[in-house]
Order: sequence, then C-alpha cells, then structure tokens
Amino acid sequence: MNWKFWEKNPKKEEKPKSKVREWVDAITFAVVAATLIRWLIMEAYTIPTPSMEKSLLVGDFLFVSKFHYGTRTPKTPLQIPLTHQKIWFTDIPSYLDWIQLPQYRLPGISEVKRNDVVVFNIPPKELNDNKDYPVDLKTNYIKRCVAISGDTISISDRQVFINGKASENPPMMQFSHLVTASSDINERILNQYKISDYQIVGRPTDAVFYQMNITPEVAEELKKLPFIKEVKIATYNGPEGFSTRTKEDTEFNIYPDVTRFPWNGDFFGPLVVPKEGMTITIDSTTLSLYGKMITQYDFNEDAKIENGKLFIDGKEVSSYTFKQNYFFMMGDNRHNSLDSRYWGFVPEDHIVGKAFFIWLSLDANESFFNKIRWRRFFKLIE
Repeated sequence: MNWKFWEKNPKKEEKPKSKVREWVDAITFAVVAATLIRWLIMEAYTIPTPSMEKSLLVGDFLFVSKFHYGTRTPKTPLQIPLTHQKIWFTDIPSYLDWIQLPQYRLPGISEVKRNDVVVFNIPPKELNDNKDYPVDLKTNYIKRCVAISGDTISISDRQVFINGKASENPPMMQFSHLVTASSDINERILNQYKISDYQIVGRPTDAVFYQMNITPEVAEELKKLPFIKEVKIATYNGPEGFSTRTKEDTEFNIYPDVTRFPWNGDFFGPLVVPKEGMTITIDSTTLSLYGKMITQYDFNEDAKIENGKLFIDGKEVSSYTFKQNYFFMMGDNRHNSLDSRYWGFVPEDHIVGKAFFIWLSLDANESFFNKIRWRRFFKLIE
C-alpha cells in the first residue's frame, strides 16, 4: 500500500502513434466530417446535361444547400460514405436496402418557392435505370421549380402561366431554333454568341440548316448577320422535320396521357399541382392525372388501380386526400429538357436541396489553359 498518497504517481509514458495509425485517424475524421457536412449542410454536384443552359452550363460544379429546405434524415443507412448509387468507377451497388428507415425533414430556413433552382431525386423508375432505388438514392436532377403545390399551371405558346397569370421567365431561357445560313457558320461566330448546343440538320446546295438552342436575344442578333437567311423557333417533329408547334400538335410522351390530354411542351395544361390536404373525386380523369402519384409516391402501402377504380388497402375509394406536397419542375433550356411536362410532379420527400452557388466551371471543348470559366467562380444561382 502506498502511504504517501499526497505524492503524484508518475505518469506512464504514452507510446507515439505509428504513421499508419495517424493516417487512419486522419482519414476517418475527414470521412466522418465530410459525411456530416454533406448530409446536414451542403453537397457538391456537377451539371452533366444542357437542360438548364444558359442558366447553368455543362461542366459547372455547384454546391447545393441542404439547410434551405431542411435536411432529410437518411432512409438507407447501410451505405458506403460519400457515395450515391454505386461504388466509385464500378457498377457495384454502394448500399444495402436491408434496413429502410422512415424519413423526416429537419426544419429549414425556407420552403420551395417558384423560380427556385432545385436538386431532387427523379421519381419515375424508367429514369433510374429501371431500378427501384430507395428515395434518397434515386438519380439526382436539377431543374427550376415553376409551380408549387396548389398552383394551376398551363403553357400557351411557350409562355408559362401560373393561376392564370404569366409567370416570370428565367433571364437565360432558351428555345430550339432552326437557323438557315448561306454557308457554314464560322466557329468564331458561334463562340462570340456562346452557342454550344447546336447541330447541322441539313445541307442543300445553297444553304446550311442548323438546329440551335439559343435565347431569344441571340436569335435576334443572328438575324442581323448578312449570311443568315432565316431564324425561327422550331422543334423536330419526326418525319415532318422541324416546325413551330401549334396547339393542335401532340407529343407521344407528354404527361400524363396523350390520348386523353393531347398536349405538347409548348401548349400544356391547365393542370393543378397536388397539395397536402387537397381532396379530389376519383374518376377516370383524376386517375389519369394523379393515379401514379397516389399509388407510387403518396405513402400508400397497398394502393392500386383496377378497371378504372382506385383501391386502397383492398377497399374501393371514391375520393382521395393527398398526404404530401408536389412540385412542377422545368429546365430553362425549354426544348432540350426532360422535365415535369413529360414525367409528372416531384413529391416533397424527393426534394434534396436548393442550388446555391457555382464554385468551379470547366469547358470540355476548350484547350487546357482556357478550360476554366473564371467568370463563373462563386456565382450565385438565380
């Protein structure tokens, strides 16, 4: 027994950590910190397609805010950190769906508003490699929210109307144009007007036909050039070639069903966006419009449509009340965007976050020294 209790025991010398242990600790800390930041605050994304040009460009790297609309709690906890659907550079799934937790949304600082640029999990199975991914692992899309829950949206001659009033158009909104030139357009001219989304679609003896996705302002500038014969809004309509859509034209893949609603991307609706608490009468029309929402996305475990009737938990229902909010999303590159006009509404539980700012932008078509778009650094997304 040590009677000299007032004397301090000599400290044991701690063995210094090995280099391997230091690296393991550092990597573990970095992964945990990055995972928490990615889940709670902000996540990095890149723009792979031109559906939002010129507002967002292919090669833009942006941060998406999770705290604006409120962070979602994880639904699929058995997942390799910092991955999405697959392990990097492989086709091996990065998750196990053995455990699926109920999902909640933490309080945010705002709600999804009209004209917000939003990242979300795309709902339809067909756009998720035909796989039934859990909600939080579905493919990420980025579009502009043009209508919120409860709104009535319609499109007439490319102009979006919300609740009967013309909606504010994005400043860099683009449409498909058929441009007729007397000869090939010089690359310098294309660069001058920042035209990157284009293709040659015809070359008769005395002209060259271009299909270009450009803003109305650029279209007007092109009309002034001496070698440009004609510039007009036109989309590809199959064997008929390029033409301007009219109200009588239809698109086979338009939402919800072209046989009942003969719409197209330029003439669409009116259509009411479902809102939590909104009640509808069930009939053939409402089932065409909202049946998919009810059976696939509105938290009904046993809901099905048979012979034009809706059954929930084995019982036929004559009316239905929605359990969550929905949103209508469109790309700013209006004629080159696969959006809500073609696959329907975005459920609130599919919302990931608000596109916040661009932190890097790379142009794949430029040489090494000109690849970085310096002017887009730290550009806020509007």
